[in-house]
Amino acid sequence: MTVVVVGAGIAGLACARELIDAGVPARVLERGRVVGGRLASERFDDRYADLGAAYLTADDPAFQGRLESWRIDGLAHPWTDTFTVFEGGTRGTATGPMRWCAPGGLRSLAEDLARELDVTLERQVTALPGAEAVVLAMPGPQAARITSLDLRQHWSPALAAVLTYRKRDWPDFKGAFVNGHPVLATVCDDGDRRGDHAPVLVAHSTADFARPRLADPAAAAGDLEAAVRDLLGLAPAESVRVRRWTFAQPDPVAGEFHRQGTVYVAGDVFGKPRVQTAWLSGRAVARHIIRARRGGHSTER
Repeated sequence: MTVVVVGAGIAGLACARELIDAGVPARVLERGRVVGGRLASERFDDRYADLGAAYLTADDPAFQGRLESWRIDGLAHPWTDTFTVFEGGTRGTATGPMRWCAPGGLRSLAEDLARELDVTLERQVTALPGAEAVVLAMPGPQAARITSLDLRQHWSPALAAVLTYRKRDWPDFKGAFVNGHPVLATVCDDGDRRGDHAPVLVAHSTADFARPRLADPAAAAGDLEAAVRDLLGLAPAESVRVRRWTFAQPDPVAGEFHRQGTVYVAGDVFGKPRVQTAWLSGRAVARHIIRARRGGHSTER
C-alpha cells in the first residue's frame, strides 16, 4: 500500500522524499496551488518575494549537507550571520548562525524536493485517507480538522507585508529584529537576500498586532507601512501587499513527531521552530515507517 502525506511544506516533502528513496510508495496531497507551505515565495511585479520563512539556518549535519547540495546546484547561498537589532529607540547588531537564502526564492527549494514525487495540488483533505500510513505535515490545529488526535499545540499568527519602493533608500541592514515594537517583529531586505538588489522590504508583524486583523489582513497595510517607514526613516512605499499567516510560529513540543497508530503528525513544532526542524521531523516520520515495514521496533511518540 501507499503512504499518503497531507501537506507539501518542507516536512511533508522531506518525508515523501525519504520514503521514495527507500522504495516505499508515497503520494503527497496539497490543498494549495503550489508546494512549499511557509517556504513561500510569491510573485509581485515580475519578481518573487519571500514572505514566509525569512531564511534557513543549520546546525544538524544532515541538514547542513542538504544546504550544501542546494548550494552546489545554485539553489541556495549563505547570506549573513549578522542582523541589526532595533530596541527602545536604539540600533545595535547581533551575530548568530549563518543564514541561508535562495536566489530563486525559498519556495524553489521545496520545488526541488518535490521533483519526481507524486504530488497532487489543490486537493483539500477533510478526512483521513485510506492508506498504509497517513502523515499530516501541518500545524496541529489544521490536523485537528482531519483527525481527532489530541495534539495540544499552540501557534501564534503573523502578518507579512511586501513593501516595494521607487529606489533603495535605506541604510544597509540585511535583516533586523525589532524588539518590543507594537507592530513589527522583523524586517528583511528582500533585494539583498535574493541578490538582485530590488527595492523591496518584507516585514513580519508581532502576533499581538496580527491576531485581531486576521479576518482582513489587507486593512493592516497602512499601519505596517507606516511602522517600517518610521523605523528606517523612509519615504512612503509605492506598494504594500499583506499576507496572513494564521499559524506562523509554534510553541515547541517534545519529540520528533506525533504518532497514534498509523497516523503521524510532523512539522516544525517538534523542536526550535525553523525550517531545519520541519525537515528533520518529516525524515524522522519516514524512517519510522520504513523500520515498521521492515519489522523493526520504535518507541511510541
